[in-house]
Amino acid sequence: MVGVPASAKRTVEVYDFRRPTTLAREHSRVLELAFETFARQWGTQLTAKVRVMFQVKCDHVLMRTYDEYASSLPATTAMVLCPVSGIPAKAVVQFPTSAALSWVSHMLGGTMGTVPPERAFTQIEFALVRRLMDDALEDLRYSLGSLLVHTITVGGIQYNSQFAQAAATADLMIVASFTMRIGDASCAATVALPAEALLPQLVESAPQAGSDDPAHLLQAQLAQVPVDVSLLLTPALVLPSVVLGLAVGDVLPFPHPQHRPLDVVVDGHTLARAAVGSNGSRLACIVIDTEESTP
Repeated sequence: MVGVPASAKRTVEVYDFRRPTTLAREHSRVLELAFETFARQWGTQLTAKVRVMFQVKCDHVLMRTYDEYASSLPATTAMVLCPVSGIPAKAVVQFPTSAALSWVSHMLGGTMGTVPPERAFTQIEFALVRRLMDDALEDLRYSLGSLLVHTITVGGIQYNSQFAQAAATADLMIVASFTMRIGDASCAATVALPAEALLPQLVESAPQAGSDDPAHLLQAQLAQVPVDVSLLLTPALVLPSVVLGLAVGDVLPFPHPQHRPLDVVVDGHTLARAAVGSNGSRLACIVIDTEESTP
């Protein structure tokens, strides 16, 4: 029996139908676009402040409980807790402490060559990180636009993901995951926002499905598609020898009476009959009769 290679094995995620926490497709797309904008803004802001080329990419946006989110984080990491006005749960901006220490070192004139060990920030280091987070939250507010109506500010910081109490374990969070590339190094970061801060605006901004008859909608759409319209004489049968021998000045008679209107044809189907006329300096036709053509 042939074994299945390890690279071909699929990862299965358990889904609890009793507690569906999946974003609707239209909501997910709106949030993805907003967080992609934030990633570009955040990378530009960090490049200007740290003076090292940053590239930030949004990997995915999910809705998870706070317990699931905290469990997915490293045991030791930097979690900036950000109070949200009018909501008990806090937003979280998470990134490795070693990466943040490298940013601070470079801002103070050091280099990005040596990766600092994981440790808590000093007061000066936290002040510099706090300034970066203030700018990041400003970029977040700009990127989310009307989706974020609450005020978010930088609060405290936690270094243990299991002890951080940003929200109740069952509270739903909108979690955006990012890959940050700084020079030749890269690290993962996340931004988690309380779902109740975004979902009401998402529902209001989602396009409402029309209740019209699908057949009528299809007919209305087809009516807006341009088609080619031809004005034709009655065709004449001509031998190939006559066609090959055509020269300038030759006359080809057509079996179309002078008093008979021309055919108005669309895609080989005669729809109406019309007489030749003019519209200003251009030729035109005047429809004098219509007929229904069966394909």
